[in-house]
Amino acid sequence: MSVQAEGLDLTDTERHRTARGRSHPLGARPDDGGVNFAVFSEHATAMQLLLFERNDSVAPYQIITLDPETNRTFAVWHVRVEGLTAPAFYGLRAFGPEDVPGLRFDPDKVLLDPYARGVDRALWDRGAACRPGDNTAASLRSVVVDAEGYDWQGDEPLRLPMEDLVVYEAHVGGFTRSPSSKVKRPGTFAGLIEKIPHLKKLGVNAVELLPVFDFDDGEANFWGYSTAAYFAPHAGYCAAPEEGSHLREFRDMVKALHAAGIEVILDVVFNHTDEGNHLGPLFAFAGLDNPNYYYLDPNDRRHYYDYSGCGNTLMANHPIVTKMIVECLEFWVRDMHIDGFRFDEAAVLTRGARGEILDEPPVVWQIELSDTLADTKIIAEAWDAAGAYEVGRYPGYRWAEWNGRYRDTMRKFVRGEPGLVGDVAERLTGSADLYQARGHRPINSVNFITCHDGFTLADLVSYDQKHNEANGENNRDGNDDNMSWNCGAEGPTTDPEVKALRVRQIKNFAALLLLSRGVPMMLGGDEIGRTQQGNNNAYRQDNEISWLDWSLVDDHAEVLAFWQRMIAFRKAHPVLRAPTYSGPEITWHGTRLGEPGWNDPDARTLACTIGDLHIIANMYWAPLDFELPAVPGQVWARAIDTSSSDVAETVVDTATISAAGRSVIVLVSRPS
Repeated sequence: MSVQAEGLDLTDTERHRTARGRSHPLGARPDDGGVNFAVFSEHATAMQLLLFERNDSVAPYQIITLDPETNRTFAVWHVRVEGLTAPAFYGLRAFGPEDVPGLRFDPDKVLLDPYARGVDRALWDRGAACRPGDNTAASLRSVVVDAEGYDWQGDEPLRLPMEDLVVYEAHVGGFTRSPSSKVKRPGTFAGLIEKIPHLKKLGVNAVELLPVFDFDDGEANFWGYSTAAYFAPHAGYCAAPEEGSHLREFRDMVKALHAAGIEVILDVVFNHTDEGNHLGPLFAFAGLDNPNYYYLDPNDRRHYYDYSGCGNTLMANHPIVTKMIVECLEFWVRDMHIDGFRFDEAAVLTRGARGEILDEPPVVWQIELSDTLADTKIIAEAWDAAGAYEVGRYPGYRWAEWNGRYRDTMRKFVRGEPGLVGDVAERLTGSADLYQARGHRPINSVNFITCHDGFTLADLVSYDQKHNEANGENNRDGNDDNMSWNCGAEGPTTDPEVKALRVRQIKNFAALLLLSRGVPMMLGGDEIGRTQQGNNNAYRQDNEISWLDWSLVDDHAEVLAFWQRMIAFRKAHPVLRAPTYSGPEITWHGTRLGEPGWNDPDARTLACTIGDLHIIANMYWAPLDFELPAVPGQVWARAIDTSSSDVAETVVDTATISAAGRSVIVLVSRPS
């Protein structure tokens, strides 16, 4: 067989015998006798499979041209390659009409298999994928990876109750890339394994990993929010990707985290891909079937609708994309033992064929109702870059949401803004105003103060303004309204009073987060005072700005000890983890019992009694006396006080207690 296109001689060269193959499942599936390849392309008129000897081979050793009569079943191209074994490196060339608006077929470009289980970047040149001309010698390579035969040693997803989670958001590379980490393989899945004792000692029981699906980490893309291949662990986090070790190295990490009682939640990006806009690289979806994967501008189908803010938008509710998304998630749960997913810009998943917001988006409901995903955590970042904001109303029942309302309310309250106590009470008790009317529960709310996108907690109490000059955009990028307060000095200071106040404010945030109903999520490094030097948009900073400095473990021992204590306190008191709104009765107070000041525009204090706990939050700048409720046969003991470094529990034998300015106190009732 041969195909002539653009003057290229694409005649097959024999090494492996081929057979017709099967049209399903999609991707490359090895077995004892060879590998079956299947790829979707509705509009292609011809397809080639290129086989490479090594990951760094500049030319294929065999080109297999698929016969459209024999090797195509409807819109799926397929072939079986006899005698091929994993690991094997391959690419695709797709041919199609060149004069149809919206189609971007270019046989000069070697394309990834969207279902590839591994990607190799040894020769990758992004520019060559953007420019006209053959990029075979500088292309990405899909990797045939044997997904079978791994010894899980009895491991399974942990299936921890949602209400019991304490989530730690971390970046695999940045977690150990600093020399201060002293791990053997910095910046890798293996490096993270070496730091599991820190996570276990801290007390978290879930890690939420910034994107680990393969991405181009050379284009100002440190965070990884531009996916290239959805079924492949990122090659840059593997110690030996040239050996096809992608799945094994990732599984080793998951198994080790599970052995420590820690679930693994993946931050996934199904709103756009790394191919960008019409000027971006052609390496996968656009070259295979552009109009079926992406929203195209109907007035000029060379261009893309950009609901993601990243150049293109995946059409998640197109049947073939919905199939890919659901099968991808099921793969990571079934074959990789993942416990949950956080969906970046998840509002995109609710958009229909014309970009409209759907009441019943198919992909969202298929994820919710999948039997394979039934015990899996699913968390939405319920907004997108085009203005959709669905916090409190994201479709489905099981879907939890990053609660942006919680973040904003608590930031304002702790920095001392008045008149917020009613809103603070809602956030502390699971945001019933957002979720209860829809039959949702406190566990639908993922509460957070900080995340990768924005200030770290140390910076939140150290900077009034962002300082993003290092990003090279003249400080124009990043959020201008951070609801932060520098405690009296901008950035680093030697003033002991300012430094002490910052520590107290960090403790206040930690205390309120761990005392709130819902699912608490903390930003990795906040427990040891990690700073990004005021940068609130460090998406491109693969350096000390973003890397975790492990010397801070000793420098900020008091803060670390407080986080450990608060996490342990939460675990010890089920009343803080009530999965429904019908938990123990809550009574609200201010400085006086039963007078919370709901309508007081100057109120900066709030107290409540819930079960055996009495919580006091004084965000006024001076000490205030708070009345305590009488509990027959019981006394109150001070268990938490953010204004003190003393961790000893002390009995309070008076009818009032003095709370320092800007402090949180938690009392526990004990038998008298």
